[in-house]
Amino acid sequence: MERTLFQEEHSLLRSTFCEYIKKSILPDYPKWEKEGQVPREMWLDAGNQGWLCPTAKQEYGGLGAELLHSVVIAEELSYQGTPGFFISLHNDIVFPYLEQFANESQLRHWVPGCISGKTVLALAMTEPGHGSDLGRIETRAVLKNGEYVINGSKIFISNGQLADLFIVAVRTSSPERPHDGISLLLVPSDSPGFARGRNLEKIGLHVQDTSEIFFDDCRVPEENLLGEENRGFAQMMQNLQQERLFLAIGAVAHASGALQHTLDYVKSRKAFGKELSRFQHIRFELAEMATKIQVTQSFIDDLIPRHMRGEELTREVSMAKYWASDVEFEVCDRCLQLFGGYGYMSEYPISRYFLDARVQRIYGGTNEIMKELIARQLGI
Repeated sequence: MERTLFQEEHSLLRSTFCEYIKKSILPDYPKWEKEGQVPREMWLDAGNQGWLCPTAKQEYGGLGAELLHSVVIAEELSYQGTPGFFISLHNDIVFPYLEQFANESQLRHWVPGCISGKTVLALAMTEPGHGSDLGRIETRAVLKNGEYVINGSKIFISNGQLADLFIVAVRTSSPERPHDGISLLLVPSDSPGFARGRNLEKIGLHVQDTSEIFFDDCRVPEENLLGEENRGFAQMMQNLQQERLFLAIGAVAHASGALQHTLDYVKSRKAFGKELSRFQHIRFELAEMATKIQVTQSFIDDLIPRHMRGEELTREVSMAKYWASDVEFEVCDRCLQLFGGYGYMSEYPISRYFLDARVQRIYGGTNEIMKELIARQLGI
């Protein structure tokens, strides 16, 4: 089904970025998986090519592009089976905090590096004891002599090994409502008292560096407060709409890529004297998966322009995130099954699609949390 969301310029962008992935990312991707992270020079190359923070205003060196530009980049990375290069986290999840809440001085200081790839971004919310319960974070920041002194730790921080700038959720007061005492701080990785833990070993997304980070009397200037003090929770809730929408965008694109790999395989692989694609069971399996993907894509394509218009879509993006990631994992699982034993071999990309899909139902708020949010929106 033709997607009416995009114009010719987006098709040209998609074609160009697809070629970039095939020439500059896919050939070295297995090596990066073994190393556990994307090389720093690839971030710089992506910045040089214009793939980073395309929505940044021209006055700071950006393209001033609309959000659909970012949608194309996010979709292609997932479709091609390279979601571990977390450009979308940098562009669409962390950078919007700067766009929306940073003051002019902060924008001029940080945005050019975000565009060029010299400043890789990360978002530090999750803590070891609280997971998705952001209102209960314990990492604390105390203002002393013009500096915030931070103590605590975060876990499962994407881009944790490479990031140069962390947007960190901290507790700056202890009001009756815990959600009211949270603030966001800009913490450069060279701040005194900041330390990275090891690169965590995961069952999938091996290219993505994921870390614990620690704050031991970590000091940042008072000017590094992002937005208003004690308004951090509201800021996070405001940006979670786009985060969850982009997780859904990546999930359905990833499922589409897995299906395409499988279609190519069943047309060439023979069993019992004929191509797998001629067996009715396999044809029905593929038809069911294609239908689920198309229905999911249509739902997401309805949400994207509504989000761009500024509509409040808490219920809808929660539905999209949980549904799309469930469909993604189901599709990747069923596709791997159609490869038989070959699907279990790491040399076949479908194995990576399967492994990389699993975390989608966990990060950005677990799918169980998404269902709870939906239920609240239903008034129950």
